[in-house]
Parts: sequence; C-alpha cells; structure tokens
Amino acid sequence: MLEIEDWLQMYKSGAVFTAFDTETTGLNPEEEKILEIGAISFDKLGIRARYNVLLNPQKKILPEITRVNGIDDSMVSGKLLFADNVKHFLNFIGNSVLIAHNAPFDLSFVNTELSRINMPPLQNETIDTLKLSKDTLPNLGKYNLQFLAKYFNIDVVNAHRAEDDARVCMEVFLKLKEIISPEKPEDQAEQPQSEQQ
Repeated sequence: MLEIEDWLQMYKSGAVFTAFDTETTGLNPEEEKILEIGAISFDKLGIRARYNVLLNPQKKILPEITRVNGIDDSMVSGKLLFADNVKHFLNFIGNSVLIAHNAPFDLSFVNTELSRINMPPLQNETIDTLKLSKDTLPNLGKYNLQFLAKYFNIDVVNAHRAEDDARVCMEVFLKLKEIISPEKPEDQAEQPQSEQQ
C-alpha cells in the first residue's frame, strides 16, 4: 500500500489512478468467484475511462448475494468467464495506481482468480480508501462506502454494483485527498468533477 506522501506526489504529477470494485458470490476467495468488476480510470484532469463487466461464476448465486447486489443467475448466464475477460481488465488498469474500499478483499479475489489460471498476481501500487478514511477521519465511527458517500454528500446511483461503487470510491478518495492536501485556487480547475448520472 502506498504512503500518503507518495500518492499525493504521484497525483500532482499526473499519474493515472484506477478505482475499482468487485461483486462476488461470497466472502471467501478460495471458494467463491467474481461476478462483476467495475473500474474508473482517472487522473488530476478528470475521468479517463470506465470499465464494467458481468462474469459467469460457473456456480449458483445464492439468494442472500442477490439481495445485496441485485445480480442473479439469469444476468450472468452466457457471460464470459474471468479467464476469457482477464486481458481486457489487465489492459484497462495497466500500471495505474489501484484504489479500492477494503482493498485487500478485492485484491484477494482478483489475485485468486488469476492464480486459478496460472497468471501472476497484480503488481500495481494500491490505496485502500477504508484505511485512508479511518486515518484521515479517526472520529467518524463508521467507514463503509455508503456511509462515507452520505457523509461527503456523494450521489449513490446503484449501490453494491461494481461500477457505481468504483465511482463512489473514486469520489471518496478525492474528498479525502482534499482534506489531507487542500487544492490551491489555481489547481481547482484540475480537480475531477463529480458526475451526475
């Protein structure tokens, strides 16, 4: 995980960041599979690209999972497997800095899926907005993504779907960055704008 000073310098120098999120069939990456990956690529000038894909987990989606993310068997039937789609995802993230809320969870799922097809784990530098929010706002008490969205007045369009969670994660990251290192007036034009969807 990157230190604050390092990623602040990278951000200011124009590095590319990718906020991403996974929806999964359960909580244990050794036994469960990825259902959906969403990602938003951005830099200090704004959003560069979006990525979203539903994946066929080759196993039944339990009702309790569908209740959380709204994804059911019919939505992933006939979709690509992770192995068939992985190159598109890896090309999208490239060598960008990855950002996720509770990053170890999402990284463990991606890396476990990669290991199943004999591919190496991700080597990207990573920022965890869960840890960052706890470090930056130690008295907040709650730190789940939806609570932080409400705290920062960020619009949530489709909670627990990967692309929208990735967008919210990006916006939380930018809010935390502003607290840690406020923009100077001449830099305001460079700040990625929140999107109304």
